[in-house]
Amino acid sequence: MALKASLIVDKDFVLAEVDKRIYGSFIEHLGRAVYGGIYEPGHTAADENGYRLDVLDAVRRLNVPIIRYPGGNFVSGYNWEDGVGPREERKQKLELAWWTTETNQMGTNEFADWARLAGSEVMMAVNLGTRGVDAARNLVEYCNHPGSSYWSDLRIAHGYQQPHGFKTWCLGNEMDGPWQIGAKTAVEYGRLANETAKVMKWVDPNLELVACGSSGSSMDTFAEWEATTLDLCYDNVDLLSLHMYYNNHEGDTPNFLARSLDLDRFIGSVASICDYIQAKKKSKKKLHLSMDEWNVWKTQGSSRAEQRWQVAPPEFEDVYNLEDALVVGCCLITLMKHADRVKIACLAQLVNVIAPISTENGGPLWLQTTYYPYLHASLYGRGTVLHPILHSPKYDSKDFSDVPYVEAVAVYNEEAGEVTVFAVNRHLTEALELQTDLRSFGSVQVIEHHVLTHDDLRACNTKEAPNTVKPHLQSTEELQVDGGRLEIRLPKASWNVIRLKVKTIG
Repeated sequence: MALKASLIVDKDFVLAEVDKRIYGSFIEHLGRAVYGGIYEPGHTAADENGYRLDVLDAVRRLNVPIIRYPGGNFVSGYNWEDGVGPREERKQKLELAWWTTETNQMGTNEFADWARLAGSEVMMAVNLGTRGVDAARNLVEYCNHPGSSYWSDLRIAHGYQQPHGFKTWCLGNEMDGPWQIGAKTAVEYGRLANETAKVMKWVDPNLELVACGSSGSSMDTFAEWEATTLDLCYDNVDLLSLHMYYNNHEGDTPNFLARSLDLDRFIGSVASICDYIQAKKKSKKKLHLSMDEWNVWKTQGSSRAEQRWQVAPPEFEDVYNLEDALVVGCCLITLMKHADRVKIACLAQLVNVIAPISTENGGPLWLQTTYYPYLHASLYGRGTVLHPILHSPKYDSKDFSDVPYVEAVAVYNEEAGEVTVFAVNRHLTEALELQTDLRSFGSVQVIEHHVLTHDDLRACNTKEAPNTVKPHLQSTEELQVDGGRLEIRLPKASWNVIRLKVKTIG
C-alpha cells in the first residue's frame, strides 16, 4: 500500500506576503566568486566591461531580487576607497580574511553596474571590523547622496552622475566570530552598530539597516549576543541577521534531509529574542529577520593557509548532488513558512563559491543541482504564503524526531491567478501520494508538475556532464482536480513544484 500524505491549502489561511528578497543571494570577494566568476575580462563570453554574459544570463534566469556585497569576512578588513576611481590607479593589497591578494579591479561602482545588468538590488555591507562610523557614513554619502558634497562629488567625478540609491545595508559581518578581523564583544558591537546606524540614517533617512546576529546557533555567544546587541541598537536598526550552513559529513542522509527542522527552530528562537527586546523596550516596532547567509557547505578548510597571497584562487567550490538539492529545497520551504518574519534571505554564494552556478576560467559555465530548487522558488514563490495543514508519515533520525517524509508549502499569487505547491519527498525508497485539498479555490486546473530527482542520491552535474541532474516535467494527464481535491505522486527523494491555475474562486 502506497504511503500517503495530505495537505490542505485554503485561501483564507493567510500567513504573510512573501518579500521577494527571501530569494536573494551573495557575492563576496572570496575565491572565484568575483574574479573568474562574474568578472573575467578576456573571456569569449565577456562584454566590454569584463562581465561574463553567460553568468549574467544564468543569474537573470533566477530573477535574483537582491545580492549582498562585498562580504562576508572580506568586508571586515576592506577599505572601500581602494575599489573606486580609475582602475589603473588602484593598488593591490593583502586580503587578510582569506589570505589572498586583492587587485581591487572590481569595486562598489562596478558591482552596482553588474547588479543593474542582473536586475538585482544591492545589499551593501560596511566594515565594522577595522573601521566604523566615519568610513560608513562616507560610503553612504558616496553611494546615495545626489551631489554638492565631497564624497558624492567624488562619485560624480568617477563617472556616476546619478546616486546608486542602495537602500539595504549590513552593519558588519559575524562580529562575534574569533576568525573575524576586528571581532568584538556583544557590548562593543552593539554600541558601535547603534552609533553607526544613527549616523548612516542621518546621511540618508531612507536606509534599511541589518544588525549582526551571532554567527550561528552553535556559537557559545548565541542568544546572549542577540539580546545584548539588540538592547543597545534596537531603535536604530530594522532587521537582525542569521547565518546557517549544513553538511552531511557523517554520511547520514535521513539526518541530513531533516536539517530544515533545525533551521525552523533557529528562526523561531531568534524571532523570540527580538520580541523579548521589543517587549522590554515597550517598542511599537517589530524587528524582522535577514537570513543573509545560508546554504549547504560541504568543504572544510582551505588552500589559503598553504599558498597565501594568490589572486582569486579556487576556494570552497563544492560539487552539489541530489541530496544537497533536496536540503536546499527543504530550507527554501522553511523560509517561505517564516515569511511573516524573514524578509531577506541570501543563498551564499552565487557563483563558484558554494554556489548554484559554476564556471571555468576561460571555459564553460554549468549549473549545480541546487540551482533548480532556487530557480523554482524564486520564479513561482511570489505572492501569499498559506498556512500549510500537512499530515505526513514520519521518521526519526539521529538528531531529530518526528521528521515528516513530506515537507510542503503553498503560495497563492492572486495577480497571476495561480497556486503553487512546493513539496519534498524525503523518503529514500518509496514514492508518496500527496492528497491536496484545494476546495476553497473553486475551479482549479493543473498547469505543470516539475520534478527534480535521480536514482543516485550522489549524482551531480559537472563540466563534462552538466545535465546529469535537472528537472523534468511530469505528465499531468492523470492529474485531475476532482471536487477540489488533487492527488499527486511524489517520486522517492524528490523536489516537486506543482503549479495550478485558479479558474474561478469558490
